[in-house]
Amino acid sequence: MNAVYLAQDPTLADFGRDPWWLVLGKIVFAFVVAVLATLLGVWFERRVVGRMAVRPGPNQAGPFGLLQTLADGLKLAFKEDILPRTADKVVFFFAPVISVVCAVTALSVIPFGPMVSIFGHRTPLQVTDVPVAVLVVLAFSSLAVYGIVLGGWASGSTYPLLGGLRSAAQLVSYEVAMGLSVVAVFMTAGTMSTSGIVAAQGDGTRLSIGGFEVPAPGWYALLLLPSFIIFFIAIVGETNRAPFDLPEAESELVAGFQTEYSSLKFALFMLSEYVAMVTMSAFTVTLFLGGWHAPWPITSIWAGANSGWWPMLWFFAKVVMLVFVFVWLRGTLPRLRYDQFMRFGWKVLLPINLVWILVLAGLRSIEDWDSRGKLIAVGIPAGLLLLATLLWPSRKKQPKPTVQEQVNSRPHGSFPLPPMDLQVPPSPRTRRVVAEREPANIAAGPDSREV
Repeated sequence: MNAVYLAQDPTLADFGRDPWWLVLGKIVFAFVVAVLATLLGVWFERRVVGRMAVRPGPNQAGPFGLLQTLADGLKLAFKEDILPRTADKVVFFFAPVISVVCAVTALSVIPFGPMVSIFGHRTPLQVTDVPVAVLVVLAFSSLAVYGIVLGGWASGSTYPLLGGLRSAAQLVSYEVAMGLSVVAVFMTAGTMSTSGIVAAQGDGTRLSIGGFEVPAPGWYALLLLPSFIIFFIAIVGETNRAPFDLPEAESELVAGFQTEYSSLKFALFMLSEYVAMVTMSAFTVTLFLGGWHAPWPITSIWAGANSGWWPMLWFFAKVVMLVFVFVWLRGTLPRLRYDQFMRFGWKVLLPINLVWILVLAGLRSIEDWDSRGKLIAVGIPAGLLLLATLLWPSRKKQPKPTVQEQVNSRPHGSFPLPPMDLQVPPSPRTRRVVAEREPANIAAGPDSREV
């Protein structure tokens, strides 16, 4: 391993030695990151989607509209907090709190940077780390769905209940694919510690290709490209983001599990969604994009790119890049049908992931073959093949019929015309009431008038 990384990468032995005020400062920093991620995330999404839709987006409140999200949050705080009569009051109150707490707590094991000096204390830029830190993140992401399910159930309404049940089925379906993708990282890095996985991706080894030595890519997004693609698709489904935002489906369920929520409770659900999006983006950066390590062109030019506080800049730049992909998907892809979404998780992602795990295990059993080289030789082509399979059109595009063919296909040989009488026909209830009153009007004579 490169000497620069040996001097900077924290290990499990570096945790648990900080004074109480430094630990408290790290916790406050993680919480501030979560809150700012919500404020800036909403603004960022509205600006990017506005740019894609050729409209300005928020640009009046503050410079570049940066204060618009803060104004919306204050407006939510002063709105009336409505409690449905049929709701379970205790569960209705704590459901959004569960989602927020789980999303924020998962940030505690994400490494933001290497070992740094804070007021004379050498400490890693991470709240804590454990030998099974990756399982901690997966556990909190699984518990977050309890807030959605309980919120839908406690509302005492049909649409929120359907949205909560959809979210539970969605979590089960895509948690399996996401877990199998993480298994590939375990097998390659040899550890489940988040700091250890980041250190494994910072190895500066070189490969000999055709007599030339070239730097070997260390990011698992390249070495384990199929796992990276499946993992990212799975986290989009886990966070209920478009095109997988079926628990909120406005066209079917009004607003899904949060239909009956208002004021600060609704704001907490929104907070949990954006914090979960940032947390899973940071988790993806940790597992597949080298964590806080600078990209290869920067490290080849600048030897100190991975020392000091600079790695935090590389880390947040990668997180913002993934958040942009989340927003990009929302602005371009239509929402899937629920049966398409479930079939895609169980019949496409899961079998492909199982086959890839078997191939990866077989490669590791081959002797006298460099692990980095064989992953490059197999992982990248397999990932490109997976992308081609997912993006390949499933149906042959039918030729567009001509105008004459469209006219001939009509029953009367022409396009239908709108009715001349545009009066709305009476409803069945109105017709029934008129039929009941008609005998009485006849008996009263022609001079009677209905009031």
